[in-house]
Amino acid sequence: MDFVFIAFIAFSIAATAAAVAVISVRNPVHSALSLVLTFFSVACVWIVGGAEFLGVALVVIYVGAVMVLFLFVVMMLDIDIVGMREGYVRYLPVGLVVAVVMLIEMLMLIGARAKMAQPFPVDAAEAAGIGNTQWVATELFTRFLLPFETAAVILTVAVIAAVTLTLRPIREGGKKQNPSEQVKVRVADRLRMVKMDSSTPANLRDAVAPDVNPEEGA
Repeated sequence: MDFVFIAFIAFSIAATAAAVAVISVRNPVHSALSLVLTFFSVACVWIVGGAEFLGVALVVIYVGAVMVLFLFVVMMLDIDIVGMREGYVRYLPVGLVVAVVMLIEMLMLIGARAKMAQPFPVDAAEAAGIGNTQWVATELFTRFLLPFETAAVILTVAVIAAVTLTLRPIREGGKKQNPSEQVKVRVADRLRMVKMDSSTPANLRDAVAPDVNPEEGA
């Protein structure tokens, strides 16, 4: 059993455990951190398998962008979790655990890549003179064009569904914007001039001149 196989098993176990944590923990922030670890572990599995481009794309796109979108959607759906507003200190232990595991995986990945002989497990005729990125692009837009377009349609529908959820009727006490009403607003709808006669309140008048009889004048 070589080190590459041990690293592959370790990355797989870490990805599985983190994936279970994503659906088992109740706090959405902890779930998001677990999902980050899941993506990173799967990326390590892909890199060990030779798909360097896919591994790097998973880290850059999903860990760097999609996770931020997930957290934004969690806040946008107005989930009432008081504990999420108590500060980031309570999330520090989970964040440190995720960071330490990712650091260990990075060190194991460096050692595994140093011992790997095959850069990419594909047919030699297809890979002759073609880099990793070029091979993925060629296969994606030729043999796998239909699955790629299907995935794009599914993601588009998911984005539209997420936006639709934000436009649903909200519960009592919530706030919602209406862009069409905001565009049609006029100055007269927001500002009203009121003319009032000047007068002195009775308590203030007595405090200023308590000895003066109002009937006699000042």
